[in-house]
Amino acid sequence: MDESMSHHKLRSKRGFTLIETMIAITVLGVGLLAMAALIAKAAVTSSSSRYMSTQSLLASEKLDDLNRLSSSDPDIAVTSGGTAGNLTSDSSQTVTVGATNYPVDYFDQVLISNGNGAITETLTSSNASGTVYTTITHSPDGQVLQTQSNTAPASSADTLLFNRRWVIEQDVPVVGVRRITVLVTVQAQPPAAPFQMSMVRP
Repeated sequence: MDESMSHHKLRSKRGFTLIETMIAITVLGVGLLAMAALIAKAAVTSSSSRYMSTQSLLASEKLDDLNRLSSSDPDIAVTSGGTAGNLTSDSSQTVTVGATNYPVDYFDQVLISNGNGAITETLTSSNASGTVYTTITHSPDGQVLQTQSNTAPASSADTLLFNRRWVIEQDVPVVGVRRITVLVTVQAQPPAAPFQMSMVRP
């Protein structure tokens, strides 16, 4: 009787077997891989949400810019029943208002950077001398500085490039109004979904 009790105690003190240890390591490895995949997915979703928020802001900003113009302004003038601009490629057209021809771009680029604690936004536009880069810098102390140049500003590692294109449709959805649609895309890795917003104005 004493011998069987001591034999039982020895068996209970012998510890884990190699197979039990391997199974535990396998279960732990699967759990760690699942956690790594979850963290990677969360990082991609976070970046996508960041891009979507900025794209929404830039689309709304462009719609506001176009909405404040008078109906005879060349930037939104469209012949009756016609369309100006393009959402699939950068588009420029010559628009005639009265007896004067105006070159109009239906696209621009916005570069956004937050280097040195300041938020920097650079807009591209065109004039007779070529491409104009307007840079607006918002400093942490509340100062806002605006500069213009014919040369592109130096980009930093955190610079994001957004492309905006818009199309203006006359008499859509009803006669007498214009529908303006803005498409914003971002050049990023991994690629982010484009964002589109529309409005109707007289």
